[in-house]
Amino acid sequence: QEHPCMKAEVDEPPDVKEEEEEIISKMPFTGVPLKSINDADREAPSSSSCQHMTTKGVGNPQEESKADGLLAPLSESDNTSSNTDEEEEEEEEDESEDDLTCNTDKKPWKCSHCGKMYAYKSLLELHTRTHTGEKPFTCSDCGQKFSFKRTLTAHIRTHTGEKPFSCLVCGQRFRWRGCLKKHVRTHTGEKPFACSDCGKIFSVKANLKKHVRTHTGEKPFTCLVCGQTFSWKESLKIHTNTHTGEKPFTCSDCGRKFSCKGTLTDHIRTHTGEKPFSCLVCGQVFRWRESLKRHTRTHTGEKPFACSDCGQTFSEKGTLKKHTRAHTGEKPYACLVCGQRFSCRASFKMHVRTHSGEKLLSCTVCGQRFSQKDHLMRHTSTHTAEKPFACSVCGKRFSQKGTLINHTRTHTGEKPFACVVCGKIFSQKKTLINHTRTHTGEKPYACSICGQRFSQKGDLPKHTRTHTGEKPFVCSVCGQRFSRKGTLKIHTRTHTCEKPFAC
Repeated sequence: QEHPCMKAEVDEPPDVKEEEEEIISKMPFTGVPLKSINDADREAPSSSSCQHMTTKGVGNPQEESKADGLLAPLSESDNTSSNTDEEEEEEEEDESEDDLTCNTDKKPWKCSHCGKMYAYKSLLELHTRTHTGEKPFTCSDCGQKFSFKRTLTAHIRTHTGEKPFSCLVCGQRFRWRGCLKKHVRTHTGEKPFACSDCGKIFSVKANLKKHVRTHTGEKPFTCLVCGQTFSWKESLKIHTNTHTGEKPFTCSDCGRKFSCKGTLTDHIRTHTGEKPFSCLVCGQVFRWRESLKRHTRTHTGEKPFACSDCGQTFSEKGTLKKHTRAHTGEKPYACLVCGQRFSCRASFKMHVRTHSGEKLLSCTVCGQRFSQKDHLMRHTSTHTAEKPFACSVCGKRFSQKGTLINHTRTHTGEKPFACVVCGKIFSQKKTLINHTRTHTGEKPYACSICGQRFSQKGDLPKHTRTHTGEKPFVCSVCGQRFSRKGTLKIHTRTHTCEKPFAC
């Protein structure tokens, strides 16, 4: 039974019929397939096939798919996700636009919008719709409108479920001719679309168009809520969900919801353990494509992300974002307990543990637990006594690279950390942080017994000993014990008779 949307197109105005017949009679070929003129399901010839055109019947879709398989075999290795029906329709229109510009010597019909030339008036009229946005073909099922009749015909299959195009290699069936073409390239590896700027090749034209925007900076998709612009429609769709809060994609394993289908696909791998992305250099496998990309740069040394302020380059976009905050002073992470702000998420998480007392990291030798990774690493070196980092000036060795960097400044006199309030400079970042509290009055360290607060971390354990009575500092001469190191130093002078302060 004929679909109602298709039936509505049977009786076309006589002038359109006459114009098409006139075009056919003037075609410079020995014969022309009617479908190359009929907008309902145009199968335009390639530039090479124009020279070998013969008159054939329309045939069934499977026969047409065979011809397509032979003419335009495809690979989804272009880092693309599966397209929606709407996107496939747009690609069908895009392909039909290319198909209409078959090589002919005379192209007297010129588009007044873009200057593109056409051999036939009817083809120009169809092309003009890409500028005017005219969509004269309407689906009777859902009311969606289309610029081309062939796109409507293809769209109807989303309602009927029909998949008339089949792959000759594996038998997989498709609703869209364009999908079949792309799929065939997964067997042949063909990538016929090349970027004129960098030479990168793609199997799908739409992916090339998206890629080109990385060179031009074009962002044609605009959020109607906040006005933010995007290079890709998918990015706009994902962004829009941040306004609506919609999360239409649900994980069947844990019930977690996602706003983007691609994010759900990535998440599912945390359940399945699948790692489909493999490094061609060392064979290491990854769960996510982005992880593979980042890893590959460890082999190539590529650093594609450059700071616009100082020119420093980075291998990861996230590292660039963190670095940029050193210029802007942005501190997006705020502690809910004391209000202290941080530019780096890792620093923020470590700080939170100072309030919660959480110690997730444990020493594999003695079992002692730590809240921060660098504290654990420093502690571990007390077991191994390993000090792989040596000062090139004095030869002193350190277990931590950061400690060596700080030490080196005692030789160079470098003080890269400046107070934004008074301008005082410091050789170590932690000294600057401590100093800043003299301006802000911040006291993030609280005694768990009496609640007294301190601005310096070292002052808290000193104070705590007034409650516990602990005296960890012992005089090596007489054995007397003290709660503070400074007090021990003063006491030691009673044995040495040292008088360091002159009148």
